[in-house]
Amino acid sequence: MDENSSFAIHYTKRANADAIVIKNYLLYNFTHKEVDHFYHLLETFERATKPFPELYPLVNKSRKIRRAVLSKQLSVFYRVSKSRISINSILDNRMDPSKWP
Repeated sequence: MDENSSFAIHYTKRANADAIVIKNYLLYNFTHKEVDHFYHLLETFERATKPFPELYPLVNKSRKIRRAVLSKQLSVFYRVSKSRISINSILDNRMDPSKWP
């Protein structure tokens, strides 16, 4: 991949819903500091993957889904197309899976 090319970042409806759920979870169980850290991790992920969209490994080859482990608590699942990176979902591993939408 050409390192000078830059991809657009697109959050799906599910990824946006996941981010809201995670933010609310962090606010309820932790502090604003953790919410700020959460958004900082997402921004860092975006800056890293725009020039290098294939930076993280494929977890589903047939669907071309990649998983970025941003911390031991946070994973992002995304897909790369010709000019866009689509973030499909965001997972906070601290949460009870029954709380997910």
